[in-house]
Amino acid sequence: MASTCGSSLALMDAGVPISEPVAGVAMGLVTEGTKYKILTDIQALEDFYGDMDLKIAGTENGITAIQLDVKIDGLTTKVLSEAFRQAREARKAILEKITKALPKAREEISKYAPKVSVIQIPPKKIGEVIGSGGKTINRIIEETGAAIDIDDDGTVSVTSTTEEGLKKAIEWIEGLTREVKPGEEYIGQVKRIMNFGAFVEILPGKEGMVHISQLAPYRVEDINKEVKVGQKLKVKVLEIDQQGRINLTHKNVR
Repeated sequence: MASTCGSSLALMDAGVPISEPVAGVAMGLVTEGTKYKILTDIQALEDFYGDMDLKIAGTENGITAIQLDVKIDGLTTKVLSEAFRQAREARKAILEKITKALPKAREEISKYAPKVSVIQIPPKKIGEVIGSGGKTINRIIEETGAAIDIDDDGTVSVTSTTEEGLKKAIEWIEGLTREVKPGEEYIGQVKRIMNFGAFVEILPGKEGMVHISQLAPYRVEDINKEVKVGQKLKVKVLEIDQQGRINLTHKNVR
């Protein structure tokens, strides 16, 4: 029953808003003929040699769980009534100790508690989050440290041990599933440079291409002199072509 008491304290300390703490106590019984003795908070030896193991857990206002083992033919209502009464007194004493140590659940979730968030994405976008052979989702998990579970209806559960990892994973997923529209402006990062243009990540996991002719209002002879990998670049969406490719421009975008 110590685990019940410890669990209540752990939940409250972690900031889980339980309505009130729960305490537990194990009651025992020793009989000899018509005589009997009810024991409170029994240990292993008393459980082994005794005739009853009655575990009762509850709050200040009532019982939440009961488990009973007996080694005799049965129990009278008188014995059970006395056992419950003694258990209530013991539970009350334990709860007083618990609330003295921690009167209520902490208002803020512990930094050590796992962070969980649930978001909704269009079911047709699930494939974009998972990627070919799970490549995309595995990359998100690897780089953020988050655990991700996706249901067929587009419900995405993200769990992380850190707030930073949770936020990064959610932003990544939302970026992958967001509909990019012509005219929108982004501050992206140059990921790759080819002779004909630069590929810029405008949202986590979503890239568009700035053709060399769209890099500047003048003719660019050497693209490597104009942009560098890792450089931040403000761009505007020109169009999304029939193949879903995003065409960007940096020309006259400030």
